[in-house]
Amino acid sequence: MTDALPAPDLADLGYAGLALDRCGERRDRPGFLDRVAADPRARFALFLGERAVLSEKGGALDPLFDRAAAVAFGAPAQPVFLGLDGDVPRFAAELDADVEASLPPGVAVEDLRAVASDGRLAGSALALAGYAKSMLRWHARNGFCANCGAPSVMAGGGWRRVCPACGAVHFPRTDPVAIMLVTHGGRCLLGRQARFRPGMWSCLAGFVEPGETLEDAVRRETFEEAGVRVGRVAYAFSQPWPFPSQLMVGMVGEALDDALDPDLEELEDARWFSREDARRMLAGDHPEGLTAPPPAAIAHHLLRAFVAG
Repeated sequence: MTDALPAPDLADLGYAGLALDRCGERRDRPGFLDRVAADPRARFALFLGERAVLSEKGGALDPLFDRAAAVAFGAPAQPVFLGLDGDVPRFAAELDADVEASLPPGVAVEDLRAVASDGRLAGSALALAGYAKSMLRWHARNGFCANCGAPSVMAGGGWRRVCPACGAVHFPRTDPVAIMLVTHGGRCLLGRQARFRPGMWSCLAGFVEPGETLEDAVRRETFEEAGVRVGRVAYAFSQPWPFPSQLMVGMVGEALDDALDPDLEELEDARWFSREDARRMLAGDHPEGLTAPPPAAIAHHLLRAFVAG
């Protein structure tokens, strides 16, 4: 293994590449949020819990609605300000569950992961929807102050929550996850979980724990899940993952040997695969019917870079 994979083409990496000015330095300026809220060009990403509200136009899905539609669907008066696309405001809002039955034709409510996996929503539209989902889920789960338990209120256009009772300020969190392609002798280590679709294998992954570096997490998780000891570790690339709000940090590691002892409570199985195996899994023509994760997932791109390596 080299210290890093070849530079990959990440054009179809899901939820990434959002070109949006989040206006962090302007949110607290007097009048700024009032001006963007009043802009008639504003567009809204709408959600019903975990699911995205999407318009269907000519077979394509669009996560953005104009103000009239957002109001008609019952969007709250205080949406989350996501930022500016050029100079056009983008907002996110959560709708009430009972709205779904009254949505007009041409408007669908879809699982975001599903439409990303099958490619019906991609690129900047998927990135915006993922960002909106993460922010809305954070607000939904943080209505009370973690310091004193009193109700908190949204501030900064949704960029933080403030507790009126004790003054604590809470900011959106992102949880880092190390996802690693471990190699040895020209083969890569993949695992399979019971929840995966039939035949799919993927890179091992796990949350970075307190007091760990990314390199530590790669070594610990690989040993815990597969019984494989890892030596050298290098960073590859990363991906935001809005389920609910993670940063998938793609890493590559070099195994010290190829001995396997998978934890069958964590994994259904773990195996070493050749480059040809990985190539055919990506292509969907593996003789055993094995497949790789879809292009929206970072594991797909780690495997693709390994095959190109």
